[in-house]
Order: sequence, then structure tokens, then C-alpha cells
Amino acid sequence: MDGITYARGDATAPQGKGVKLIVHVCNDLGGWGKGFVLALSRRWPEPETAYRRWHRERAGNDFGLGAVQFVRVGEWVWVANLIGQHGMRTGSKGVPVRYEAIDTGLSAVAGKARELGASVHMPRIGCGLAGGRWERVAPLIEERLVREGIAVTVYDHGG
Repeated sequence: MDGITYARGDATAPQGKGVKLIVHVCNDLGGWGKGFVLALSRRWPEPETAYRRWHRERAGNDFGLGAVQFVRVGEWVWVANLIGQHGMRTGSKGVPVRYEAIDTGLSAVAGKARELGASVHMPRIGCGLAGGRWERVAPLIEERLVREGIAVTVYDHGG
């Protein structure tokens, strides 16, 4: 058994007490409009607004694969926009997910979670539209977060 807790439910409504950090994967093209981001935007406008600004002003910031933007959306909730996919479509270079970028981003997430004293909540990042495989992503979460003593809950939507 691994140290990730799996739960049925909505990752935009994280369970538990204390500060919660919701992590999701974004693309490196500035696109926001399909998948989990729609659920985020329905609940809070700030992550999308911040992501679009971050992309628009990318010449002067760290926007790119492996970067993470932390957006506070409530007294106890933050959202981490992690750039972990290159492009938006599967093509000649394979699926959009970039495992190395997710790994890099999760290191930043670990630092922020420690700083906030937060638990981490997420859907199966990188495994929806990005085309990744959970058996490749889960060990990265184990290594970067669980082994650092950070509680992680992964939500599977549906009944």
C-alpha cells in the first residue's frame, strides 16, 4: 500500500481540517478551457485569472514546464497551477504530459505545503487530457510529497 489516500469526490472540495493545497496540471500554451480547470473555474475565478496573466507576462517570469503558481482562493484553500504538459494534443511527439515537469513542480508544491502546513489534494494529475499514466505519476507524488510527510489525497470523481 502506498501513502496516497484515495477518495471518491470532487478535488475542488477537499476534505479534512486545516490548510489545503489543490494541485492540478496546466499546459504551457496558455490554454485553459477543458478538463479539471473547468471545475476550478466554476468554484473560483482566481486560478484562471492568475494563470492567464502568468502566461501573458511570461517574458518576465518563470512560466514554463515545471513551474508552479500558487493562488490563494480562500482562508484555508490554495490552488497550485503546475505546468506539466507541453501543448494540448497528442501528436508525433506523443502525449502532452511531461513527467519530468510534474516531478519538478511537485518539489515546489512540497515546499509550499511545508510552509503553509497544508495537506495536498488533487485529481489524478497528468492523466486526463494530458494523456499520462497514473503508474508513472503516483511514484512522483510518493517521492516528492508522501516521503516528506505531506498528506496527499487523490480524488476520483463520480459515484
